[in-house]
Amino acid sequence: VLPSWYIVKFIVWLDVIYATFLFPSCHRYSTWSGYLNTFIHFQTSFVLLMMLMSVSVVNFLLLSLSYHPLVCSIYRSNSPSSFVFYGRNKDSMYHALTYATILEMQAMMTFNPEDILAAGNTMKEAQAVCQRYRKKSSFNSKNITEGGSIAFVSFPEELHAEVCYAECLLQRAALTFLQDENMISFIKGGMKVRNSYQIYNIEFIEDKSVFSTPHLCFSQMLSLLPTRTLRLLEFVGFSGNKEFGLEQLQEGSAEHTFRSFLCNMLLLCYHTFMSFILGTGEGDVEDAEKLLQPYLKKYPKGSIFLFFAGRIEEIKGNLDAAIKRFEECCEAQQHWKQFHHMCYWELMWCFTYKRHWKMAYFYADLLSKENAWSKATYAYMKAAYLSMLSREECQPFGENVVTLFRQVPSLKQKIAGKSLPTEKFAIRKARRYNTDNAIPLPAPPLEMMYIWNGYTVIGKQKDLTEGMLKTLDEAQQMLEQHPRTEFTTDDQCVVSLLKGLCLKHLGFKEEAEHYFTLVLCNESQIKYDHYLVPNALLEHGLLCMEEGRIDEAIKLLEAAKQNYKNYSMESRTHFRIQAALHKARGTAENGECSPSSP
Repeated sequence: VLPSWYIVKFIVWLDVIYATFLFPSCHRYSTWSGYLNTFIHFQTSFVLLMMLMSVSVVNFLLLSLSYHPLVCSIYRSNSPSSFVFYGRNKDSMYHALTYATILEMQAMMTFNPEDILAAGNTMKEAQAVCQRYRKKSSFNSKNITEGGSIAFVSFPEELHAEVCYAECLLQRAALTFLQDENMISFIKGGMKVRNSYQIYNIEFIEDKSVFSTPHLCFSQMLSLLPTRTLRLLEFVGFSGNKEFGLEQLQEGSAEHTFRSFLCNMLLLCYHTFMSFILGTGEGDVEDAEKLLQPYLKKYPKGSIFLFFAGRIEEIKGNLDAAIKRFEECCEAQQHWKQFHHMCYWELMWCFTYKRHWKMAYFYADLLSKENAWSKATYAYMKAAYLSMLSREECQPFGENVVTLFRQVPSLKQKIAGKSLPTEKFAIRKARRYNTDNAIPLPAPPLEMMYIWNGYTVIGKQKDLTEGMLKTLDEAQQMLEQHPRTEFTTDDQCVVSLLKGLCLKHLGFKEEAEHYFTLVLCNESQIKYDHYLVPNALLEHGLLCMEEGRIDEAIKLLEAAKQNYKNYSMESRTHFRIQAALHKARGTAENGECSPSSP
């Protein structure tokens, strides 16, 4: 797997970990025997979750370092060995950590075993440098994490050393996981993550010059998990608080320190991605724009800033402006091709929202050729876009829709032995094309658009929503004209759910509620797309909240959460339900809406 999609990959990893380990474990933790029987299972999920956080922190650190004033002033070429601070990586903890982080980023982008080994050795050396500056335990010569108690750290240099040491542990944990995906690696990595977390969590660090961004990542990311899962993590010593994490990230972003830039980038990621993909799509776009503007003004050609600028325009519904920004982002640098893939992904969705199927296909095809994140997903999206064109329009592309759909299962890949939920969804949808007389999907790009919460984007622009509704009306007419098959009810319910979303965003709440209810009424007749019912309950609950029917909304959301399991994209639906329940309960308690993002 080429982990070049720093943000999208993060969402997918959350899906994998929660769907495969955490969610099933929660349902079995009802007795003491259940606790004992699934402890190893849960420990694995916990380690994977911590690995995910460490990788995400490393990815953002490197992207941030590319534009950090310190690094900008000394960066001379694309080779890490040419960094001026290379000569000081044996005696300066920040030079050592930065150099090791750059090597680790290279390893994560290439997955080359030699790069991974070199990064691991360099990170181990950086950890040794940090160790020299750390406060020793008052009882013996062991360090803080190995001693029986935590000694008070007296000097600023020792504070810096503690945080740098913890960051080395976190990044070494990620490399441990990359080198060998077996249980021993998970346990070794878990020990490193645990020690790192304990250092981050010490309460006496008050010096803002060593503001620990990864510590806030722990608090923020753990808070995304559903309540029952979070309770289990708290049982083994971890905790998460969204409000605290956001508050501290905002405080850190206001400081002028080495890590303040990272705080800004993480806040941007939260407002522009996490709250949309894992929440109900109500991120603080205004705050994101305020955070981004100073950097965009100072670095107008900075690719990471152009990317976030494009993402902000996209979620505002300004698709032409978003497309321009993403294209500028690709032109801004040519060294990190993997960063282009993030732009290609967003460009693909921008053209999907505009219903420009040929351009959307173009970027899906680029991704399938250049990026290895999810070949099955790319093949599915290519087939989905071609299915929206006539046979004559498809001819110039030289690919057959049915052939592409049939390729999807063979392209499946696994992370830590587990399949990606998005790929599993695509494979299930493509199964119907394995027969001689394949029954076509009604509107596959529009259905996948819902999986990525794209209707919150087009809902900002009336013309986009009306255009999508027109496409759904055409799909419904096609279903009515064809004879009934075993897929007819499922396909009709897919169209009904998506039409309900469009009508809700257009302000036709009563008609939207009718379509959501229609899906629920056909629950017993749905044969394959069982994910539709809990998602219809979720959307119905969100609609009730908009109309002030809070008690009814909570009832619907609880039904979606408690009564359904083992359906496609279950983990992502649970994240959204959790965000919606947080908003509904906050509204019920305070009489006003609280943020519904995760």
